[in-house]
Amino acid sequence: MLGLIVSIVIVGLIAGAVARLLIPGKQHMSILMTIVLGVVGSFVGGFLGYLIFHKDAANGFLQPSGIIGSIIGAVVVILIWSRVGGRSTTRTR
Repeated sequence: MLGLIVSIVIVGLIAGAVARLLIPGKQHMSILMTIVLGVVGSFVGGFLGYLIFHKDAANGFLQPSGIIGSIIGAVVVILIWSRVGGRSTTRTR
């Protein structure tokens, strides 16, 4: 169980860091938020992969396609976060 948690954190860190490198501009995130971004991106990537290909991770946890899906999911999450989170409730002139 502990090994699974450590591997999720490591894959989350890698996926979040690569996603942040792929998106132009500066994102103001800590390392913890980068890990959370990668973990959420892994879930989004896995869900999108299941919707598109109708297959789940039956062949194991760490696969190259899973890591690529995690990066793609993290890119989607960071793009949505930058669009939604960048708005403020008051306008400045």
